[in-house]
Amino acid sequence: MRLPPFNPYIAVTIGVISVSTSAIFVKLADQAPAAIIANYRLLLAVLLMAPIILRKYRHEIKQINRKDWIFSIFAGVFLAFHFILWFESLNYTSVASSVVLVTLQPIFAFLGTYFFFKERFSYGAIISMLIALIGSIIISWGDFQISGTALFGDILALLGAVTVTAYFLLGQQVRRNLSIMTYTFVVYGISSITLIMYNLMLGNSFIGYPVDHWWIFLALAIFPTFLGHTLFNWALKWLSTSTISMAIVFEPVGASILAYFILDEKITAFQLLGGTIVLFGLFLFILSTNRKSTLTISKKEQHE
Repeated sequence: MRLPPFNPYIAVTIGVISVSTSAIFVKLADQAPAAIIANYRLLLAVLLMAPIILRKYRHEIKQINRKDWIFSIFAGVFLAFHFILWFESLNYTSVASSVVLVTLQPIFAFLGTYFFFKERFSYGAIISMLIALIGSIIISWGDFQISGTALFGDILALLGAVTVTAYFLLGQQVRRNLSIMTYTFVVYGISSITLIMYNLMLGNSFIGYPVDHWWIFLALAIFPTFLGHTLFNWALKWLSTSTISMAIVFEPVGASILAYFILDEKITAFQLLGGTIVLFGLFLFILSTNRKSTLTISKKEQHE
């Protein structure tokens, strides 16, 4: 494999910092509904990608088969509702609580593979999931002590983790046949259409927001979307999936630090304790599941 044009670890670091800004931008756009913020984040991303897609990947879109279109449509719908739920959660709970709970996605993903693909659990995975669950209960209990609305925000964040898990599981089927650029463009496009219809149903206005909000919408399309997830996907060519997953776990840390300095959000003792336990559980979970998949691959290679 040829050498990367620049250090992939630097790319991942930039990616973590970039995705950490997402919740901050959403909080700053406090005069726009959550669904409108999500709508413009994805719609602007699609518009920015369109020239590249039309020039280099147009033939791939024409070759998408019926099954991949169906999976892509469902993936796009789930991604739209992930953003609706997660962004809405930030109206009720803190950045620290919301981002930590959304980061539980890898555990929901493993549960999904268990029920739908009969993936087996290792003892390490079960223990680490229980640890992460205990941490999330501590966060939720602490938020409940603050107010019922904070707990409601936590529930929305957890539902956001569930919906993004469905998006990833559906996307795994399509990504085998499409490049990351084509798949991303198609799914973001479907999500944008879903969000447009959702906002029309709710009667949300698409215009009339302060000038700084439009800059925030654009920043969401550029930083967490392109400089975040795109860099993670690029780094996968040189780094393992577990390395990328480990890095993404640091998103709540970065988001909480930014929220402290930019939004003046203080971290409670429950959030600190619960968040630390959740992140510890996620690290153990990624290590245990990675070890399991490595052993499975090595056995398969021995038979070939």
